[in-house]
Amino acid sequence: MSLVTPEAFILGLSAIGAGIAMIAGVGVGLGQGIATGKALESIARQPEAKGSLTQTLFIGLAMSETSVIFALIIAIVLVFVNPLKGML
Repeated sequence: MSLVTPEAFILGLSAIGAGIAMIAGVGVGLGQGIATGKALESIARQPEAKGSLTQTLFIGLAMSETSVIFALIIAIVLVFVNPLKGML
């Protein structure tokens, strides 16, 4: 006698997958904090390089933020749309 239906199993694994996908936000947050700190240190040492450092920092932060946005989209799809449920 099965205690878990196949639909509940798929929904549970989808929730776990969404949680794992959102762990990407932790790494990106740490990386962005370190990058911003290093940029501020560089500006403090060489104030004349502020323009190029700020521009490079913003481009790098925007590129790293896209991975979190992709992870969020994957998590939303797994939780709300759940394409795996149609396979049952």
